[in-house]
Amino acid sequence: MKRVLTAAVLVLGVAGCDGAGFSSFSRGTSISPASRAAPTAPSATSVALARYYESTQSRMLAQGLLRQDRGGADAQFSAGDLAENFERIALFNEYTVRQGRFVAQQTPSRLRRWSNPVVIQTVFGPSVTEEQSQKDVASVARYAQRLSRVSGHPIRVTGGENANFHVLFLNSDELSSAGPLLQQLLPAINGASITGITQMPRSTFCAVYAFSDRTNPNSHVAAIAVIKAEHPDLLRLSCIHEEIAQGLGLANDSPAARPSIFNDDDEFALLTQHDELLLSMLYDPRLRPGMTPEQARPTVSRIAREKLSGAS
Repeated sequence: MKRVLTAAVLVLGVAGCDGAGFSSFSRGTSISPASRAAPTAPSATSVALARYYESTQSRMLAQGLLRQDRGGADAQFSAGDLAENFERIALFNEYTVRQGRFVAQQTPSRLRRWSNPVVIQTVFGPSVTEEQSQKDVASVARYAQRLSRVSGHPIRVTGGENANFHVLFLNSDELSSAGPLLQQLLPAINGASITGITQMPRSTFCAVYAFSDRTNPNSHVAAIAVIKAEHPDLLRLSCIHEEIAQGLGLANDSPAARPSIFNDDDEFALLTQHDELLLSMLYDPRLRPGMTPEQARPTVSRIAREKLSGAS
């Protein structure tokens, strides 16, 4: 089932945003009742979507999918597997832009990652209850600490100040009218990204868009992740894990990657040991932004052997 859409998009410039003036949207590492707009009742469409995602989660669990372990004895992988999976996930694009829209097409790319610290803020539509938003804030904060530890790159959560990675929790009603919010968060955002977000189909559970600027197209400077607020708890947490990790530079999926969340089969819901190693490899200083698959391959193979040996 298709559930992510990740794209690295070149923009002319990125302005920082302190999160002020979000009108009915709330944000921050902690959210007080005074900072929240009055909750809004979801439409019939949103209620039906919530039922659909709840039944989808139940069906997937019954099929043995959405595993929450880090990968066990049934999902072993070699250094060669790790290197091949890294190349496919970090050095290939999953989507391309055609006629102003994102179209699925696997194409060789260049290594992309963040050079500056990643500063994450959470943004909630008024349909999200205070209790749920507090859970989501805590989930994102714990995950950011883990990602920073395994990647070695500075990643933290903010209440909105100087944020460059925006994680949006919006229901279908809020999503369809999110254009002004997206432009406020990222004034240079392009039309294809706005269309992709505001017209996200039911089959796409969540998405992330990572942005670079013209002067350094292989270093991310901003990202927007969108998680549908209708999701039940495990699908919601799965989206947090996949989209933030992909927004760090692991932009593609591979059917060969196992155990991994970077695989459209949905066997694993949460970041695995294999995926932690991929992130560690991505931010290894021996790899440089802009490397092609051919340039990176010898170093990737060497790093994979070292990482797997150290993890055993």
